[in-house]
Amino acid sequence: SEEFKSKYDKLDILLNNAGLIKGKRTLTEDGIEETFAVNHMGYFLFTNLLLDIIKSTDKSRIVNVSSEAHRMAFSPNFDDVNFEKNKYSSFPAYAQSKLNNILFTYELAKRLEGTSVTTNCLHPGTIASNFGQSGHPVFAFLARLAKPFLKTVEQGSQTNIYLALSKDVENVTGKYFKNKKI
Repeated sequence: SEEFKSKYDKLDILLNNAGLIKGKRTLTEDGIEETFAVNHMGYFLFTNLLLDIIKSTDKSRIVNVSSEAHRMAFSPNFDDVNFEKNKYSSFPAYAQSKLNNILFTYELAKRLEGTSVTTNCLHPGTIASNFGQSGHPVFAFLARLAKPFLKTVEQGSQTNIYLALSKDVENVTGKYFKNKKI
């Protein structure tokens, strides 16, 4: 963020996109469960570090990539983001991180009311990428097996592009999208 701010004085679009699923519980050097750190805290920290320049840019947009997997999280679990109390399982950790992306988007939209900044989140679809290869071996195998039947990266980027560029959502904020195209 500091490097960006040293070179530029405005930021029209911030697109946060991270999707990590780990086969076993690992902690970052800061002691944060890695799936949560990468998938959610990265968005949260980077966005907040750039928020001053985003707010000073006329009609800027923040787009957070989430996942339909958030539906498997059931409810926020802010008391155990590191999975110290509950048994770690890769997919629930991923789902929880993606639910946090959505909740962050909704809260950020409220906090940015009265500014020209919009913030929305999306599900890109199930993409034929390398996602899941660091997850549980069974999940990694199933991800490889399903790859020919999944969306291409280009198809999966359509909702990202829509939220970043479409005039249809120029003044829409605090919403969740999927399957949109310009």
